Amino acid sequence: MFDIGFWEIVVILVVGLVVLGPDRLPGAIRNVSRWVTGARKMADSVKDELSQELKLQELQENLKKAEKMGMEDLSPELKESVDSLKKAAADVQRPYADVSSDTSTVSSSSTTVSSDKKQE
Repeated sequence: MFDIGFWEIVVILVVGLVVLGPDRLPGAIRNVSRWVTGARKMADSVKDELSQELKLQELQENLKKAEKMGMEDLSPELKESVDSLKKAAADVQRPYADVSSDTSTVSSSSTTVSSDKKQE
């Protein structure tokens, strides 16, 4: 990332020791290391998001190619892309189906509770 060698780091530490003193230098080093760690995490997060978007774009392009070819005589890699896209779509829809079934169960149980209260 940066082209800083061992001796440059030693010079920075000596200057920091002279400027900040031995009491505040360890705290300053911890602070800087936290900033660097945060920056690295943010960069990794952005890199992961970009790679996911590129994969998604590639899948969409392969699906468009497959649709143009009429979903017949597809190459093995296009078939694999279509299958993975179908699986991803099923995975996305599955949590919503679970939530809707849970919601209907909750609404039917709340109706039973309210009807029991009316009978009392």
